[in-house]
Amino acid sequence: MFSRREGFPHWPLHLFLVLFTVFALYPLLWVVSIAFSGKQSLAITTLPEDPTFADRVRAVIPWPETWSLSNFTAVMTEQPFGHWLFNSAIIALGTTVVGVFLACTAAYAFSRFKFKGQRAGMMAFLVSQMFPGTLMLIPLYIILVQVLGLGNSRLGLMIVYATTSIPFSVWMLKGYFDTIPRDLEEAALIEGATVGKIFWTIIMPLAKPAVAVTALFSFMTSWNEFILAATFMDQEAMYTAPVGLRFFVGGYSQQWGFFSAGAIIVSIPVVILFLFLQKYLVSGLTAGSVKG
Repeated sequence: MFSRREGFPHWPLHLFLVLFTVFALYPLLWVVSIAFSGKQSLAITTLPEDPTFADRVRAVIPWPETWSLSNFTAVMTEQPFGHWLFNSAIIALGTTVVGVFLACTAAYAFSRFKFKGQRAGMMAFLVSQMFPGTLMLIPLYIILVQVLGLGNSRLGLMIVYATTSIPFSVWMLKGYFDTIPRDLEEAALIEGATVGKIFWTIIMPLAKPAVAVTALFSFMTSWNEFILAATFMDQEAMYTAPVGLRFFVGGYSQQWGFFSAGAIIVSIPVVILFLFLQKYLVSGLTAGSVKG
């Protein structure tokens, strides 16, 4: 038996972690290098006719020969990518507001009130998460496009995204609401407060961590989603950013520089939102995962 001080050295584990980190970051570094290379090809360096071993090693290192912002400026000025970002922002914000509001009210009802179908409703939400999202593609298309006539519209896509994100959000928020003591609500009721006032002035401020996690989940789901957006949006002016990125690399175009620059621009709002809500994430996820 080895004691902690006389045990195996730690450097093999540290070396493995470093190598694994480099392996995970290597594709991301390539995206950054291609975006800042100012070129549209995957090759960031030109090999000579008779390359040496050093030339071959240089070709696989994600570091461009010259750094340039031309891909970023061109994708925002020469391409309609700015308009696609605007569409994504409107849809993501609308989905977040609608999804969080409906999820909070539904989760509070499931947590505090007793009614017929309560257990069946929660089980229906749980079962709906067991199936892939693409399974609902055809019925959603029939309802949204043929029945409601909301195809190729921001409102229609907001409804679809909110619908698909609510079940998970309700389960997570209900778990958090269950941890809030009922004594606070009973005391407020004695003082004459209504259920609506209790919900908005007592429960919601205490549930900020869970609401923040739910908002981040709803925003990321709608901001990064591609399949549903590509199905319901068939006009270029209504594309979202992920759908627009597809046309930079296709059968007739190989604009890898624009694609990489656009991918980095798309990731910036999510990173900023994650950093802003970081202080709420740990408590919101852990408290919402257990009851009591």
